[in-house]
This record gives sequence, C-alpha cells and structure tokens, in this order.
Amino acid sequence: MSCGCNSSGDSKHSCATKSATGCENVNTCGNSYKLSVFDWLSTIQAPKQNKCNFVEVRFKNDRKCYFNNVNQLPLHIGSVVTVESNPGHDIGVVSLTGELVKIQMKKKHFSEDAALKIYRVATQKDVEIWQDARKKEDQTKIQARKIAKNLGLEMKITDVEYQGDGSKATFYYTAEGRVDFRQLIKEYASSFKTKIDMKQIGYRQESAKVGGIGSCGRELCCSTWLTDFRSVNTNAARYQQLSINPLKLAGQCGKLKCCLNFELDSYVDALSDFPSSNTILETEKGRAFCIKIDVFKKKMWFAYVDNSMAWYDLDVAEVKKLMKINSKGQKSIPLEELKTFTGADKVETVDLIQENNLDRFEKKKPNKHRNKNTGNNNRAEQVIKEPEAQKDNNRPEKTNAPKKFNKNKKRFPPKRNNND
Repeated sequence: MSCGCNSSGDSKHSCATKSATGCENVNTCGNSYKLSVFDWLSTIQAPKQNKCNFVEVRFKNDRKCYFNNVNQLPLHIGSVVTVESNPGHDIGVVSLTGELVKIQMKKKHFSEDAALKIYRVATQKDVEIWQDARKKEDQTKIQARKIAKNLGLEMKITDVEYQGDGSKATFYYTAEGRVDFRQLIKEYASSFKTKIDMKQIGYRQESAKVGGIGSCGRELCCSTWLTDFRSVNTNAARYQQLSINPLKLAGQCGKLKCCLNFELDSYVDALSDFPSSNTILETEKGRAFCIKIDVFKKKMWFAYVDNSMAWYDLDVAEVKKLMKINSKGQKSIPLEELKTFTGADKVETVDLIQENNLDRFEKKKPNKHRNKNTGNNNRAEQVIKEPEAQKDNNRPEKTNAPKKFNKNKKRFPPKRNNND
C-alpha cells in the first residue's frame, strides 16, 4: 500500500510539496520526507542467504527509526506499515530497504538488538485512524501554546506529533532554561485526553522541522540533507574575510549559518601560504600595516600608518621578500614603487546590469524618413568634398541666365468648363 500517487519508490519522482502536478497525499508519500537517502544499491540484487531483514521507517518530518521485518513481508519504499511502539503501535512509511539499511545503521551507531518489530502492512482502518490523528496536530499545537502562555512558562511549542494509534502525543519545544512541567502536563492531559511526552530540541532542530528558504534562495540545508549540527563560531567568518554582521551571518534559527563551515577547510589551506594579517612592513617612507587580504587573487593590501586612506596591493611573494629584507634590519623601498597594478595594467570592470537597457531585446523598426534624409546628406557631402581638379573640363559652366520656358510642359491641370 502506498500514498496513491502511483510513483512511490521511484527515485525520479518528487512529492515534496502539494501542487497541481505534485502528490496530493504528501504526508504519507514515500518521497515526501526531508533528509531522504538515495538508494544507490537498489539495482543490485543481494544473495538470498545474506538478505537484510531491517528496513528504515520514517515518521513525521525528520524522525526515523530502524525496524526488524520478522515476518518477511514484501516491503518497498512507500509502503505504509504498522510497527511496534510503547505504548500501543505506530504508523510509518518505509523509506529505505535492502543492504543500504545496514550501512545506515552502522553510520548512526544503531544496534540491531534495539530494533523493534514490524507487525504488518497497515490496513485501511489503521491509515484512517492515523490520518485523523494527524489532522488534530495543528489545532493541538495552537491550544498547547495558549495553555503554556497562561501558565507563564518561558517556552515555545514548536511541533506536535501524534502516535499512529492516537494513544500518545509528543510535544517538541524550545526553551532557554529549565521548565517546570508539573502543572503543564496536567493541563495537557485533561485537555487532549492522551498520554503526554515532552521533548526539548535546539533552535537548529526547530528550523529543520519547520523548514524554509535561506538567503541563498534554496531550501534550508538542515531540513533537506544536513543531519549533524556542528558548532559554528565567528572564527569561520574571519578566516573567509567576511564582515562580522550578525544580520547576514545568522540563519533562520538565529544562530550562525551552518554553511560557514562548508568551505572553511579550503580557506584555511589557502591562508597557510599567506603571511600573518598582523604583518608590519618597514619602508623608507614609514611603517605600513596590512588592511585586507584577498584569498582568491593572493594579494594583500597595505597602508601607511601616517596615511591610512591610501591602500597599496601587493602579491604574497612580494610581501615575503619585503619581510626578509626587514628581518635583516633594512628598510624596503616605498610601496608606491612596488604596486602590482599600474595605470596601463588596470582592467576596467563593466557593470552589465547598468550597461544594458530594458528594451535591448526588442526589435526596433527602421525609420524610413531618417534613412532618406541620411542618403541625401551623404550625397550632398560628396558633391561638396569633390575637388575642383577632378571636374570635367568639357562640362559647361553654370550661368545666371534665366531658364527658357517650355510651353509643352503642363505645370497646372486643365481648367474645367462650367458645362462639364
């Protein structure tokens, strides 16, 4: 049994959003989950004696667990199954099968002995109870936030997840400090008539559950593929020569962006060839200190202590030569004579956005009158610029005598008679 989109389990199919062309049952589809794993072993048939009996089952958002298929059920990606839980049972969707499950279990340090059982393929009654429980989650979250606010608790209810049989509700929350749940759990139990489980998560886990679009224009990494949240500090921004601006460096969670760690190793390797940013050069004109470093161009900008408004860019190799000269107790020549770029070598940059007009793709119609005038002007210029030496001597010269009147030439239309 699958989600009903007739494409569950297909790696080319995406049911991530509800749209006109997407999957209507996005909450139960096997391809609609965050942090999905691509089964690159799906086309390889494993030996029957070494067949893996473990499957990966996913629940709401990024929660997933590994279960033992003790009854040897014919499961595939997208199958809705009833699994063991405490208390009662839960409903989930199979997201991974085959030999790759063992590799994932080893990666997550999940013991095979701790795996629970898969009871059966979910029946229609199980799916209806599960979907009814899922429909109550939004209303339950709003009511739970009101109860927590009335009790004056400094916490935020991020998400609510009902178990497949509706016997338990898990409340995910974020808080700065410790929260007293004694009165809160009593209020929740009397209002929702189910077992209450409170689970605290971090701000990055909250962003992963809620999801969103980052400043790069793509979906958040924590809600698509990032599973481990490593600590990020401002040193990563300093290594990459970024301005320490909290508004630009912070993500949806309010913490530093996880992507600051992605290219940090490359920057550290590139900066290992650079001198220290605290380097001071002794020149004949005075002392110069480093202001800026360009990792890609391998340049360093220096300015004099007396005149910090004028910057001079030098290659890393030249800076090392000057440091060797200073180490011998000698002063180098002024920075003006060591500039890498001169006036002839400068390359002017062009802003393509400001250069082009908005109507550059439109086809303009030629102006016929303008072309005629242009042709007449060109012919007049050729007559004026024609040298007198090239004139034909046999051609009679022009005189001021009056022109003869041609009687045969009709200048005006004939007059009409009144009888016509």
